[in-house]
Amino acid sequence: MFGAISFAKAAGRKFGGLFKGKKAKETLEKEVNDLGLDSEGVDINVDDEGKVTISGNAVSQEMKEKIILAVGNVNGVGSVDDQAGAADGGAASQFHEVVSGDTLWAVSKKYYGKGSRYMEIFEANKPMLSHPDKIYVGQMLRIPADATSASV
Repeated sequence: MFGAISFAKAAGRKFGGLFKGKKAKETLEKEVNDLGLDSEGVDINVDDEGKVTISGNAVSQEMKEKIILAVGNVNGVGSVDDQAGAADGGAASQFHEVVSGDTLWAVSKKYYGKGSRYMEIFEANKPMLSHPDKIYVGQMLRIPADATSASV
């Protein structure tokens, strides 16, 4: 389990209307489903301050992490409290917050030691990323566990 993960509350995908209560929960559940992520066994709850809690048991560690990113990278979400398990018990990934000047090449160089491996990070963040050049400041990216050993 990760515990609480901070997200840039003012960054991310914007949805019209008030982002509170039942509407927020429905919006996030729809976002996860629209991305084609398997949320079976995972419960998503949102408080009025924009804190999301995920609980239950995800089908895999990878899917759990993608659900965390899908809901966390939504405008209005300030943090995600990970209380969920993963059926496969896979190794946890690291998360990287995109800062000004970041590219997937630069992020890959930081974690893998080689910028040329940027497509591995892109693939690890699909379907939230549609193109390797389309990342934004404040976005959180998933860096698979096998890459973290080269982290600086």
